Amino acid sequence: MPLLETRELTKTFGNVTAADRINVSIDEREVIGVIGANGAGKTTFVNMVTGYLKPSAGSILYRGVDITALTPRQVTRRGICRSFQVPQVFMSMSLFDNLLVALGAAEQARPPFWRPLRLRHLLDAAEEIVARYDLSAYHDQQVSLLPQGVRKLLDIAMAMAHRPRLILLDEPTSGVSVQEKFGIMEVVMGALRDTGVTVLFIEHDMEIIERFGSRVMAFAEGRILADGAPSQVLADEQVRRYVIGEELHRSTRSDRGAGHA
Repeated sequence: MPLLETRELTKTFGNVTAADRINVSIDEREVIGVIGANGAGKTTFVNMVTGYLKPSAGSILYRGVDITALTPRQVTRRGICRSFQVPQVFMSMSLFDNLLVALGAAEQARPPFWRPLRLRHLLDAAEEIVARYDLSAYHDQQVSLLPQGVRKLLDIAMAMAHRPRLILLDEPTSGVSVQEKFGIMEVVMGALRDTGVTVLFIEHDMEIIERFGSRVMAFAEGRILADGAPSQVLADEQVRRYVIGEELHRSTRSDRGAGHA
């Protein structure tokens, strides 16, 4: 049985079809890179799977159970979590306190606002996450002062506090300098590999896709243009024409303008 399956998943906005009958099957422990030009349907797909957007037609099955109608909170409780292109973190709090909040929320669906978070088991769990994601140097720093790459790591670490079986990452290296992107992905993928979680990550950087994806799905105009091993998909004539050419050009522009994370 697949961990996640979508059947004829479709999303329309008026006369615009953002997702057109998407059929996907994802197995346990896969690491899947998702590529496509802006507007290709990648984020629409992720938003539907995680409950942030309801499909116009089709269904989403997680471990054989239909989750199409569930809210984002309910999807998270089932075992599917996500990070965002813009990290969803508490900017005025310290990195460590962000982790405590995430762990407290993961432990109880609706924790009362007066519940203490500095409990020994939560403190120990937060320290373990700090070590796993190589964040010790930023332990007590206010998040608003952290480099973008560190905020990305924190956002992913907070999502993983829920101990999901599937995590979806939206452009984990966007805004991160060329010099640091591989180091950050090594930390992320190493930490995720240790948990046995299945990973689906949207990425515009083809070098990241080649190095870290065991499978690649290429989106174009709301459909999956190709799905398979990285070498196979990245060599596909249509993918090279409609996805890679544009994304390589985009990556070159971004690399020239990227600052240090």
